[in-house]
Amino acid sequence: MTSPVNSTRSSDEDFIAGQIARMDSGAWTATDEATLQTWLDEVPARRGLLLRMEAEWVALDPASAATDSKNEEPSAPLAISSAGRWTRRGLMGAAAASVVGGYLAFWLGDGATDFETRVGEIRRLPLADGSVMTMNSASQIKVNLAQDVRQIALLQGEAWFEVAKDAKRPFIVQVGDVQVRAVGTAFSVRTRGTAVEVLVTEGVVETSARHDSNLKLTLKGGDRAIVGASALVDFETGQSTNVDRALAWRSGMIDLNGTPLSSAAEEFNRYNRRQIVIADPAIAAEQFDGLFRVNDPDGFAEAVKASLGVRINTAEPGIIRIE
Repeated sequence: MTSPVNSTRSSDEDFIAGQIARMDSGAWTATDEATLQTWLDEVPARRGLLLRMEAEWVALDPASAATDSKNEEPSAPLAISSAGRWTRRGLMGAAAASVVGGYLAFWLGDGATDFETRVGEIRRLPLADGSVMTMNSASQIKVNLAQDVRQIALLQGEAWFEVAKDAKRPFIVQVGDVQVRAVGTAFSVRTRGTAVEVLVTEGVVETSARHDSNLKLTLKGGDRAIVGASALVDFETGQSTNVDRALAWRSGMIDLNGTPLSSAAEEFNRYNRRQIVIADPAIAAEQFDGLFRVNDPDGFAEAVKASLGVRINTAEPGIIRIE
């Protein structure tokens, strides 16, 4: 005989699985969100169960991701995480089948939830409010979806956000002393030392600095800005093509277009433990074009060799020297 506790747990898992499937279908509404919150509040243990299911999804094995690298010392494999690779560990088969082929919608409780990606890992996370967060390699983020505001803290790295429209709940990304505010739009935020790079693919966002109320900047689709805590460092407007190239990482690619080799090497080094080193300033200043997988620094180095006639030195473990 099944105990009442087990019956309740099975029923709760069924309910959660159904809600996840609905979120994943794109049909999730504010009414659905309110209903789920009410259901969670009825039995405190339900929230713990939900968090456990979320934790199981986070326990991904990036080593299982395919890689095209054939090097003797391969770089860290690219892992673009999705619901299809969620480790269920005890969820019923019906729940597993309900989300196959799509991304799992992540339900974040009242408190902040931590997310992190490893070097070479790219993770797409649909949020319960209908927004989607795509995290780049080696990134750390805290998320808190409250009833009156949606707060994101980017501690390290880069993320792209497709923000679900909700005028009553502004979507705010905090990066150090710089804040990026949106309602319904799509944009990326990247830490660059003490500054913050913002790329807007759609809609409008506003950046501001915590210690300077006069340092406000409105960005629209195609705009790019690098903002410091006390000054605007760089600004480019209406360049949608450049923005798209800069965001090619969402598909696991690096798109170079007249890019100095020093900058290209910096990009590859974000995704790989094998680091590209260019000591010669003249070579580092050379511009290069091409589309490469983020986890293929050797392919990039060979392309540079073929194009510019440079030498490639891999004698030192973990280092690719372009000389």
